[in-house]
Amino acid sequence: MGGVDMENIFAKRMDNVPSSFISEILKLIDDTEIISFAGGLPNKDLFPVKEIRNAANYQLENYGTEILQYSTTEGYLPLREFIAERYNKNKNLNISAENVLITHGSQQALDLIGKVFLNDNDAVAIEEPGYLGAIQCLSIFSKNFVPIKLENDGLNLEELHIAYENFSPKIIYTVPNFQNPTGISYSFEKRNKIVDLLKSYNTFIIEDDPYGELRYEDEEIESFGKLLPEQTILLGSFSKIVAPGFRIGWLIAPDKIMDKFVIAKQAADLHSNYVGQRIIYQYLKDTDLDKHILDIKATYNSQRLTMIESIERYFPKSVEFTKPNGGMFLWVTLPKNISAVNLLNHSIEKKVAFVPGDPFYVKKSDVNTLRLNYSCSDEKTIEEGIKRLAICIKELIK
Repeated sequence: MGGVDMENIFAKRMDNVPSSFISEILKLIDDTEIISFAGGLPNKDLFPVKEIRNAANYQLENYGTEILQYSTTEGYLPLREFIAERYNKNKNLNISAENVLITHGSQQALDLIGKVFLNDNDAVAIEEPGYLGAIQCLSIFSKNFVPIKLENDGLNLEELHIAYENFSPKIIYTVPNFQNPTGISYSFEKRNKIVDLLKSYNTFIIEDDPYGELRYEDEEIESFGKLLPEQTILLGSFSKIVAPGFRIGWLIAPDKIMDKFVIAKQAADLHSNYVGQRIIYQYLKDTDLDKHILDIKATYNSQRLTMIESIERYFPKSVEFTKPNGGMFLWVTLPKNISAVNLLNHSIEKKVAFVPGDPFYVKKSDVNTLRLNYSCSDEKTIEEGIKRLAICIKELIK
């Protein structure tokens, strides 16, 4: 009898790729009464709708037939020049537009990195806990993850050394500023020690920095792109500072490897959304991006402080949590005998949701950690949600 053999038709690379845990949670909480700290979305009330509409109208009215045509794989040159100049000015780097590749968000940049570097069994070093989008994407190319414990100031150096001595990872993926999921930032001292270690190995460090401009306290810390330029690949995005719907991100790489990324990009999609690139560029040209970011920071900082103060007021003292000085998340550690997944099942009944820590690990489950997002709820809602969550935690601790 004919028909498709569903057991054997799919590529082996898909066998252990995790589904999006957050997407599954968001399906469960499609209820307007639920207070959700689960998403990682920017606040839609801060999107510059009027300015983007004006930019779109200008581009379509003046360059309509041009922007609707195919374009170059590398991306719109003035936009790439803008990105390079901003890095050189704000982070004291020395890059040119030729080092910048426009991508469909930084998520596509991760996909290109996997395609360019990874064979089936190549080792990938990753933060523990780490960004679940990177875990999901890179799982397509290799199952050989080497988790490195993330401490309050960055990666555990002893574990990092052992990982490179024993497994020789081709790449190490990091989010050194206001990390997703923990909110932790690497200290200057830890960054330098990581650089000193990696100089001796045949590896690239992936510096994903979607939250770097959302700093509310303290000074900018030098990036790996400055400290180790020949071994660093930078990822960035307009999703958190303009709007995610455009799916406009970028990859910045040294000259010697950029050709490989361009070829992989050509094979994937020819080029990223050209209309979106032109509209984004027009918006950046016509408006003050720094002022817009200041408005975002003012809102998020107020929400961040409210969440920290509410946790200090309502959570049991046995619960630990990070106090990030930027970004969109903080990380909660429950007492060792409490499962965050069990807490979620309980908290949904109380109409509050979050992301349990499980999807942020590659070799652990039923953990006692969880991520809270504060960017999409106002201060009153945050306090009420934390009060409800505190009740759930106290009931499980009993």
